[in-house]
Amino acid sequence: MKDIFFFDSMLTPKIITFVYWLILIGTLISGVTTMFAKYGGGFISGLAIIVGGAIGARIWCELLIVLFKIHENLQKIANKSE
Repeated sequence: MKDIFFFDSMLTPKIITFVYWLILIGTLISGVTTMFAKYGGGFISGLAIIVGGAIGARIWCELLIVLFKIHENLQKIANKSE
């Protein structure tokens, strides 16, 4: 608990992983709904939503986590020089 209250460790990367899974579930539901909806656009559109959404969510979450990894490495470098 001390790490969280004094910002010694980052909580956001754990939250980003959870958000990634929520986005994947939302993308899957949206794609399947588009596939089988009466005016949704058809099977190909639904498949494109699923594939594009999964790739987009992965890229977005990886970019966010890279920022935190950079921060982690900069902290290690700063601690070595002290």
